[in-house]
Amino acid sequence: MRLSEFRRACASEFGAEYAGVLLRDHWLTALGGTAQEALERGVAPREVWQALCVDLDVPVERRHGRGLRDPQS
Repeated sequence: MRLSEFRRACASEFGAEYAGVLLRDHWLTALGGTAQEALERGVAPREVWQALCVDLDVPVERRHGRGLRDPQS
């Protein structure tokens, strides 16, 4: 998952305005910080997306990101 795909998936799933707030302010225990901090530390966008999905109870069928291809096995 590229960073642009990550941002598009966040905006699609959480809403464009709220996604920015989530990335900046929502603490992800699994990553030891916010999504934005994790990305700045070099954590892969896919890993950050998965942590957000788990933490915010995104249904499994949407965890590949809206408008994105299903992940390959």
